[in-house]
Amino acid sequence: MTAITEIGAAAGKIWTYLDKNGASSVTKITTDTGLGKNDVQRGIGWLAKEGKLVIELKGRVETLSLK
Repeated sequence: MTAITEIGAAAGKIWTYLDKNGASSVTKITTDTGLGKNDVQRGIGWLAKEGKLVIELKGRVETLSLK
C-alpha cells in the first residue's frame, strides 16, 4: 500500500469514527481507532484539506467534529 493510500484509509477511519461518535479529542480518536499518532495527524490534514472538519480548541484540548 502506498503512503497516500494509507493516509486516505486513516482519513476514512477518522471520518467514520466522528460520524458515529460525534465531536472527539485527538487523543480519544487515536486511542479508539487504534491508529498511530502520525496516521491520525495525517488523516486530520487530509480531512481538513477537503473541508470536512471543524477543529476547535477548548482550553488545552483540540476537538474535532464533522462539518
